[in-house]
Amino acid sequence: QLKVVESGSHLVQPGGSLRLSCAASAFSLDDYAIGWYRQRPGKEREGVSCISRRTDGPYYQKSVKGRFTISRDNAKNTVYLRMDSLKPEDTAVYYCAAVLSVLDRVYRIRDSYSYWGQGTQVSVSS
Repeated sequence: QLKVVESGSHLVQPGGSLRLSCAASAFSLDDYAIGWYRQRPGKEREGVSCISRRTDGPYYQKSVKGRFTISRDNAKNTVYLRMDSLKPEDTAVYYCAAVLSVLDRVYRIRDSYSYWGQGTQVSVSS
């Protein structure tokens, strides 16, 4: 099971910051590549960022590049998504996802992921 925990208020003003955490309760994330996805109102779920087990990537969607940072702390069994300079169009339900990976690579295809968190609402509004 993956659990998404947000640090800070889920309602953020434009220009604000928020950090999301993704923790696994039943397994170690050491051997898993991780992706962050979001689903904006009326839109398909889309990839935001992904990171490999170790050193490949990270990859960012063009609209968040330079504003979002993905990182992982395997000692804490947690992956983070730091979101800065938030915009109203970042409003969405955010999900983390994990896939067991022998290779040190990122996965950019949504169907690659085996485990999904429950999602957390992030709202950016003044």
